[in-house]
Amino acid sequence: MSILVQKFGGTSVATAAKILAAAKRAVSAKRSGHQVVMVVSARGHRTDELVDLAAEITDAPPPREMDMLLSTGEQESVALVAMAIQTLGEQAVSLTGGQIGIVTDTSYTKARIRSISTDRMLRALDSGSIVVAAGFQGVDDDLNITTLGRGGSDTTATALAAALRAAECEIYTDVEGVFTTDPRLVPEARKVPRISYDEMLEMASLGAGVMHSRSIEFAKKFAVPLRVRPAYSDDPGTLIAPEGEEQPRVVTGLALAKSEARVTLAGIPDRPGAMALVFSKMSARRIPIDMVVQNVSEAGRAEVSFTVPQSDLADTLTAAGDAVAELGAGEVLSGTNVAKLSAVGSGMRTHSGVAAHMFQALADCGANIQMITTSEIKISTLIAREKCEEALQAVHRAFKLDKPTIEPPGVGVRQKASSADPGSQKRLLSEVVSKLASMEGIVVSDVLLDESQSRVTIHNLPDVPGTSAQLFSAVADGDVMVDMIIQNQSHSGQANVSFTVDRRDLERCLLLVREILTYWPGATLSYEPDIATLSVVGIGLRTHTGVGERMFRTLAEAGINIQLINTSEIRMSAVVAKSEGQRGHAALLAAFETL
Repeated sequence: MSILVQKFGGTSVATAAKILAAAKRAVSAKRSGHQVVMVVSARGHRTDELVDLAAEITDAPPPREMDMLLSTGEQESVALVAMAIQTLGEQAVSLTGGQIGIVTDTSYTKARIRSISTDRMLRALDSGSIVVAAGFQGVDDDLNITTLGRGGSDTTATALAAALRAAECEIYTDVEGVFTTDPRLVPEARKVPRISYDEMLEMASLGAGVMHSRSIEFAKKFAVPLRVRPAYSDDPGTLIAPEGEEQPRVVTGLALAKSEARVTLAGIPDRPGAMALVFSKMSARRIPIDMVVQNVSEAGRAEVSFTVPQSDLADTLTAAGDAVAELGAGEVLSGTNVAKLSAVGSGMRTHSGVAAHMFQALADCGANIQMITTSEIKISTLIAREKCEEALQAVHRAFKLDKPTIEPPGVGVRQKASSADPGSQKRLLSEVVSKLASMEGIVVSDVLLDESQSRVTIHNLPDVPGTSAQLFSAVADGDVMVDMIIQNQSHSGQANVSFTVDRRDLERCLLLVREILTYWPGATLSYEPDIATLSVVGIGLRTHTGVGERMFRTLAEAGINIQLINTSEIRMSAVVAKSEGQRGHAALLAAFETL
């Protein structure tokens, strides 16, 4: 008999009527032949009420006691849901996180799951009961109650589905599924019937609010099919699963993060170890940084910029200040009137001109690009916050995301070399996961070396809307496939852009760039024909803040200087001199134990 995990959020159990409706879904699934585990959140605004109540007692509640307090919200819900199931004629048992057997570390308010004992749940299921499990919580080794932080109930549900080898994990919400973007901002947004783990992981980490990235990490690690469904209808929702055999969409969806802050460390020494120090300071405070941009250094000085959630800005500035002090040079700059707009799609791996098409849409609506970072399946741009919603709508129209899969004009097909076939990647991931010491351990499934590319850098570009669109349209029109793109805004009102291309395309690319540079008299071109790109591949690399620290510390200890950096949830890449590629690859293989 297959096991089905069903998760119900706070709005889905906010009232007695909704509790009964959720109970009916579980009963129906059981009577259809499934063993059912329900994961339930606190009702409605119950968690907020408890937080407000604690604030009336003290301005600084101890984290341990906050976890003890907040866990009661879920305990209330599971008891009520179990009662509802019993009134419908089925057996049910409510269990807290500790009773389920969820063991976590002792990071109060943001604990990570170490292990799950399934014995008690399986006994209850085999006896014919529906298990009603409290989401968001567990216990540490000393039986202290801990909570899992933001998205904790989704994480509980996916983790239980993984531990129980469930056939599927259904996430019931107040929306119909995963959309091409936020339908509250773009009414034309369309529901996506199916999305891959990697696409959903990137979208969740970039600001799409339907699912939290930790639950997607679990799903990919343990091959759990997730289905996001509406609690108010029988709509099938969106299936989150491995990539299907059908041709992937060029762009699957857009994500917008409004509450972003930009931090720049300017004038820091260009030497091995500088980036390792910056990442270690951020990792020590568990600050997940995104859009990390380090461009080609000038006069022995480097500049690195990155984005963080605005709520983390104060801690980030402290950490950045500590890094500059230890480096002995540099200054810390920041800005808050920014938003991050990202496009995600597995089809980007095999299509050229996607970046140019996105940049043109931004130019057409007058949105100036302050930063650009890319990965295999993602393009992220930093723009002014006041233009972000207009820009989101413009890019959504440009990629025709309101229509069934259509290749947008200006985007062509060109196969890019793959580092490994999907079958071998799946086998490698399975081997890595089987060796994890804990369920939420860092997964690094591969360390790659690419020596087939060249770097192109344009300095002192006009920092005005349309510049990047003109540049990358010219390159795309010449049928040159661009891989990594990095753009940073300089203090002088100009921008520097670097990108990598296949070495076989370098001469053609340089001809195209030199021609377009005639429009910008102050801009200059530099390039490096032979580079090496070192990449660490895995799951949730950005949110597991220690990955970047380990990667850059390892390269620093090997005396290898970094020219460019690019990060995402599934890949962290650094461009180094080609002469240092083999040595860097060996060092990273040893550091991440993938030999």
